[in-house]
Formats: sequence, structure tokens, C-alpha cells
Amino acid sequence: MLSKANKPTKPKRFVKTVLSTAILASFFIQPAVAVETYIDALDNQVEDALKFENETGKYGQVKFDLRYRFELADVANSGKETAYANTLRLRLGYLTPEYQGLQGYVEYEGNLAMQDDYFSPKSHWKGDPSRDVIADPQTSELNQLWVSYKGIPDTEIKAGRQVINMDDQRFIGAVAWRQMEQTFDSGVITNKSIENLTLKAGYIGQVQDIWSQERDVNFPFANVNYKFKDIASLTGYGFWIANYGYDDGEVPNQPPSGGLSSQTYGLAVTGSPKITKDVKLHYRAEYSYQSNYANNPNSVKLSRYSLMGGASYMGVTLKGAVEELGANGAQAFQTPFGTNHKFQGWADKFLVTPKDGVRDINATLAGKILGNTKLAFVYHNFQSVTNSIDYGNEYDFLITHNFGKHYHILAKYAYYDAASVNGNVAYNPALTKNTNKFWLQAGVKF
Repeated sequence: MLSKANKPTKPKRFVKTVLSTAILASFFIQPAVAVETYIDALDNQVEDALKFENETGKYGQVKFDLRYRFELADVANSGKETAYANTLRLRLGYLTPEYQGLQGYVEYEGNLAMQDDYFSPKSHWKGDPSRDVIADPQTSELNQLWVSYKGIPDTEIKAGRQVINMDDQRFIGAVAWRQMEQTFDSGVITNKSIENLTLKAGYIGQVQDIWSQERDVNFPFANVNYKFKDIASLTGYGFWIANYGYDDGEVPNQPPSGGLSSQTYGLAVTGSPKITKDVKLHYRAEYSYQSNYANNPNSVKLSRYSLMGGASYMGVTLKGAVEELGANGAQAFQTPFGTNHKFQGWADKFLVTPKDGVRDINATLAGKILGNTKLAFVYHNFQSVTNSIDYGNEYDFLITHNFGKHYHILAKYAYYDAASVNGNVAYNPALTKNTNKFWLQAGVKF
């Protein structure tokens, strides 16, 4: 079991864990490279079998996604034991053939806890409350059930329970990192009648979250995107969330439903222009404004901005970025239905923005070795927006290898190094506790 002491030994543990992760992953990767040719030869046969008849998929197609994961979570001085989860997640679906523009899809999702030494507080399956939290409960659900229509030129209409990943998923996303992903009971219209212009509008009436809980919402949204070749992509968006909570009542320790109701408007410009054969630039500039809406009892006027710049050379990418979610000392800018694991550290300390806001200054170094093996290191420094609070730093490490199109293995580590405890952060003790998280994962997807 990992020590719970919040002591200077943590950086040493960080270095040792990173080195151990790299060494352990290399044992998987070396034999993986040797068998990739054989695996590629089998892929076409499996793909054709899942399409029932031939490569045209005349009678539809079976889709499946099987993913094993080991996860460890250790929060210092939490009063809980270190959490260990061995889980096996299956998604199994059937996509109908398209007929006169109509197509449908149905998908089951289930997660098996082969080791239940962890706590899952927001789900019906709780696990072990004496352990730290891991957000992968043992459960099963109807994950997707939708019908789409493409009979109108350059237009798709999709209705039902579906995955929605809007832009970079900051505001609407499937949270696909978790074993049970987030899906939306919604209707979405996408139009591409004008070259380089994509118009998207939709309405979400219910959210099925990563805990397999259903949250009722009244959530229309709109998104406009125009691409200037490979130089820039300009996006404008609006989200109007009237949040009414879960269908079986509010989840303990969560804000009242109305407190998350908001209207958000934003503009983003992004691009990755190629400068030379070997050099590519990357940039992002985004501003969002959020205020109270519908049943929100608070008066809220908050801003968010995100700036990123970087470059790639010979397969190595270096990026520097800052994202700030504003606050007024009582409320903070929130993104309750986004894929928040992608942002502000993989240790998930800032899934809900603290009341003093958060400014995340980060740097990413990523590259490839041995063909399909990817490595990444991310550093974060977290500060508040109001009251001058130093939250701490985070160090994230990832190594992953893909076997062709359908198979992958992954090792991932996150270490949140909390700043010294002080009275300013006493309202949110989770941000004062050093946190280690480690994952080993393997999957197959057709």
C-alpha cells in the first residue's frame, strides 16, 4: 500500500513511478512490434465477418469495444485506503445498413469490477467506502439508441441517445476515458451546404453520465465552424443549460441543480498550419462568457479564456498553454457536461471549478518511437483567479502503443503535488492533498 504521508518523499515516488511505467510498458511493446504484421493480416477477415456478408455490410454491421483497465488511486491524508480497480468494459452494438437516407444504431455497455477495492460514490454500485474514489462503477446500460436521416442534401438529422463530442469537448463530450462513457438523449442537425462551413444545432433533454445516472436537463446548443484551408478554423458557439438534476434526486455533496444552469457564448480560432515538410505550427485562442440562466438563483457573470502555441518537428511536439476559468469568490465558471478529464490534469482535481476559479499554465512534450508508440509528458501549474491561492503542480506521463487500427496498450500516470495547506483553501480540502493515479490498459475495438 502506498504511504499516505504528505511528505517530500513524493517527488522521489513520482520519478520512480515514471521510470517503472516506462520499463513495464517496454515489456509489452517489444513483443507487440513483432506480432503486428500477423495481426494486420487478420484484421480484414474480422472486419468482413462483422459486416455479415462482405465489405459492403449489406445487412448491417456489429461493433464491439472491449477494454481492460487496472487503476490505482492514492490520495494522501484522505482517511481512506489506496484504491485498486481491475475492470473489464464491453460495448456491443449493431449499425443497420442505410436505406433511403435512414440508418439506426443500438449499443449496450457494461463494466465488470473484477477487483472491487475502490469506492464509486455517485452510482448505485458503491464498492468499498473505505477506499479512495475511482469513477468506474460495476454497472450496465443502454448506451446508445439513435436513428439518423441523410435524405436532405448536405444534412444529417440524428435523434436518440447518442455520443456528442463538440469541438475539443470542453463543453459537451462523451468522457470516453472512463469505462462508462457519457451519452445524451438528444436531437442534432448538422448542415454542410456551404463549402468549408459546418452548422450544427441540437437539443439535449437528458444526460446519462459516467456513473450510469440519468440527469434531466433542458439544453439547446448551437455551433458554427468555418475552415480557412489548413491555416485556421473559426468556431462560434452558444450553450443554454437549464439543469434539473438526476431523475432519482440530487446526488449527495453536489451543488443544487439550479446552480449549474447557465448560458455560455464563445469564439475560438485554432490551426495547425504546415510551415515546411518537417515543421508544423499549432495555436489556439478562445474566449467564453458565462452568465446565470433559467432556474439559477445566483447572479453570475464569468469569463474563460484559453491560449495555446506550439510546434512539431520530426514527430516531436512541444506546446505551451494557459486556460483560465474565472470566478467571483462565490461562483466559478463551470463545464458540467464536458470531457473535463482532458483539461487541467489527469489526476482530476479540477473536474468542478473551485469557487476562486483556476488558472492552469501547462506545457506538453510528445513524440513517437518505434513507429506506433507514443509518449507524452505534461506539466501543470495551478493558481486561483481570486484570493491569490497557489493550488499546486501536476506531472502527467503517458505511453501508448497501437497495433494497427484495432488494438492498443497504454500506461498512464498522474501526480498532483499540492501546495502547502493554508486557510484560503480550507473550503476545498481535496486541493490540499497530494494525489497519485496510475493506469494500465489494453483494448480491442472493431
